[in-house]
Amino acid sequence: MSYEQIIPDHWFVIINPTSGAGLGLKDYPKIAKLLRDNQIYHDAVFTEHPHHATELTVEAVNKGYRKIISVGGDGTLNEVVNGLFIQKVCEPKDIRLAVIAVGTGNDWVRTFGIPSHYSEAIRAIKEGKTFLQDVGAVTYTESKFTQTRYMVNVAGLGFDAYVISIFNHKKAKGMKGKWLYIASLVEAYCKYKSSGVRIKVDGEEIYNNLLLSIAVGICKFNGGGIQQLPKAVADDGLLDITLIKPLHWWHIVFRLRRLFNGGIYSIGHIKHAQGKQIEIISTPPIRLECDGELMGGTDVYIEVVPRAIRVVVTKEFLESRD
Repeated sequence: MSYEQIIPDHWFVIINPTSGAGLGLKDYPKIAKLLRDNQIYHDAVFTEHPHHATELTVEAVNKGYRKIISVGGDGTLNEVVNGLFIQKVCEPKDIRLAVIAVGTGNDWVRTFGIPSHYSEAIRAIKEGKTFLQDVGAVTYTESKFTQTRYMVNVAGLGFDAYVISIFNHKKAKGMKGKWLYIASLVEAYCKYKSSGVRIKVDGEEIYNNLLLSIAVGICKFNGGGIQQLPKAVADDGLLDITLIKPLHWWHIVFRLRRLFNGGIYSIGHIKHAQGKQIEIISTPPIRLECDGELMGGTDVYIEVVPRAIRVVVTKEFLESRD
């Protein structure tokens, strides 16, 4: 069957077989059957190397696909979204983007109430409710060169990126479990040293001192369910910022629940800001992660791109906003 015949009704499905410690590969037959049972016609491709999801997205759009399902984690979704911005055939928001989460953190889906159960996630795809979400254009330094990528969930710098590096190292060694991120958090705290950081929001300096960690985001969650940006609204045209000053371990240990229930700003040394443009400069340079994937580092400039991508969400999420 030719592309011209199948594309109007077909989704292009990109599966990361390594997501969720191999769940992408293991569970895809079950996911494919659920898609067929729900008459969601699709063509599927597995990724084979880093950034392959970006390449596959560009190829799919160029061939005429206008509906894409990302089967993976936040990193896979990030690659797909970057592919939407690389292709030049249409506007990124002209593509309908859905997610079936099989990753480790699955933080993006938490903001939109997309269930982890495959059948429920596929029900949302069949219902077809969509939402125009902001993204962040992140310009950073890597190997002395300036590069730009797009962020769909949260970018973290300093301690946050250091936690990701330890977390990824543990995953590469075969470690897994619900508390793996917390274990990485504790290990990172024992090793990481705060850096001098200067931050400007919309051209105005808001901070110039030692800083432990920075989170800049469109959505609320990172680190496998931590509400690091609980005030974030995904279509308000603003970036939310959480600044964590150097603090003693007991500030966190005895308030751990607040990291998960939205009460993070009630912890001393943790501050909130919002803006459309954020500039971060540090001495010495600090690392950057976007949507859980390590990149380069400072100097970093992040700018919001309002209502830039069209994502499939649950009808319950839309009703909760009314």
